[in-house]
Amino acid sequence: MKKWVAPFLSAVGMACATSVAMAASGSAPLAPANPQLARRILATHNAERERLHLPALRWNGKLEREAAQWAQSLSQRGVVQHDSDGARNGTGENLWMGTAGYWMVEDIVEMFIAEKANFHSGTFPHISRTGNWADVGHYSQVVWRDTREVGCALVTGRGNDVLVCRYWPAGNVWG
Repeated sequence: MKKWVAPFLSAVGMACATSVAMAASGSAPLAPANPQLARRILATHNAERERLHLPALRWNGKLEREAAQWAQSLSQRGVVQHDSDGARNGTGENLWMGTAGYWMVEDIVEMFIAEKANFHSGTFPHISRTGNWADVGHYSQVVWRDTREVGCALVTGRGNDVLVCRYWPAGNVWG
C-alpha cells in the first residue's frame, strides 16, 4: 500500500529585464556530486527542450552545490520556500517536496513539465491560460529560451524528499 503523498511545487525566477546578475558559470566547472542523478535530471529537462527545438541545458556543478545547500535548509525546516533573490545571484529556482522515497526524480521534473497544459506562448507574465503565471512557472523556467545551465540537488529530511533546481540565466523575466 502506498503512503499518503503530498508533493509541493514552487517556482521563481522573476527579475527585471534590465537587471545584471553574476554569471553562475564564471568559474571552472565542478563535477556533479551524483553523476547518475544529474544525468537523469538533465535528460528529463532536455527531452522537453528538444521537443520545442530549444538548445539543450548543461549541468552546472556550482548551481548544484548552491541548490544542495538550500535543499538541506528546507528539508531541516520541513518547508517549501524560495531562497532570497540575493542568495540566488540572479538564478531561477524550481522547488519540490514530497514523501521520501516515493518519487523518481524523472517524475518530479515531469511535474514541472506537466504545467504545459496551461501554458501559452507570450510575453511574461502573460504566459498562462489561467491568467496566473505561477500556474506554469516551473514549466516556463524549464523551457525558458535564454536559460543555458541547470544544477539540482535532492535531499531527504523529516520524512520528505526536497528537490531544488537552479537555472542560469533565470527565466520568468518580466518584459
